[in-house]
Amino acid sequence: MPAQAFQHVALIGKHLPKNGAEGVPAAQAAALPPGVVRHVAQCIEQAGCKVSLETGIARHTGLDQDYPVLGLKDMAKHCDVAVVVGGDGTMLNTARQLAGHLPLIGINQGRLGFMTDIALEQVGNVLPPMLQGNYSEDARHLLHATVLSNDEVVFESLALNDVTINRESTSGMIELRVEVDGHFVYNQRADGLIVATSTGSTAYALSAGGALMHPSVAGWILVPIAPHTLSNRPIVINEKSRISIEVVNPRDATANFDAQAHYAPLRQGQRVEIGRSRQAARFLHPLHWNYFDTLREKLHWNKGSA
Repeated sequence: MPAQAFQHVALIGKHLPKNGAEGVPAAQAAALPPGVVRHVAQCIEQAGCKVSLETGIARHTGLDQDYPVLGLKDMAKHCDVAVVVGGDGTMLNTARQLAGHLPLIGINQGRLGFMTDIALEQVGNVLPPMLQGNYSEDARHLLHATVLSNDEVVFESLALNDVTINRESTSGMIELRVEVDGHFVYNQRADGLIVATSTGSTAYALSAGGALMHPSVAGWILVPIAPHTLSNRPIVINEKSRISIEVVNPRDATANFDAQAHYAPLRQGQRVEIGRSRQAARFLHPLHWNYFDTLREKLHWNKGSA
């Protein structure tokens, strides 16, 4: 039986507003040609759905005269699904803002596209059936991170992929004291530490030597970045855990959240505390989508026989 069919679709394009505002300067939005946006919008209409364009991409492409335009906050109120066109960075930015509000369908116009399932050339065949209710779904909790100074919150952010503490250009290692659920784990001297979700296990954590984690695994992975002691290995923990990372020796350390928001500089004695957010991102996939097929394609594994 088909799942829920949709009526009003939010169409969001490739942009990453650095200041959190809903309008996007043209220099940052240099991504989607008007023809691509129009093609996706027409595929949405072919499914019998109303489509509204996100403010920034509508203005950048000049299609604000052809389609209704909404900001992200209004999309969360008036639409029932979001179609995101771009790469993983676009999806990360959108997921942090719409988690808990709208399910997300990803169309890949980036490089890897682990979170954007549909190739642009397949949109006409794949997207309309999904909007009519033929899809599979999985939910992925976000990280909620706070930076504390003398037990006072000075910064907070959500992250779908990872929270990373690392040094910037200064030579030498930073030192971090790590606790999980109030239990001391280690003092670590390294270039940094990544706390990644299963979604983020294919991102920076993978480059730093972390394991791939299936999205159905309710866990996080702590991955040291170039640790001084080689016995400091990646650790997988339950996603209901609470992580506290105290800065012992900062050396111009910074905290990054999905590589899109950051807090710097971290000072000695400050802590980064990480827990599971109440918000979850809902990803919709074409029927018969399989995570291992995605890994095989994106990582160029030997395909062998199906």
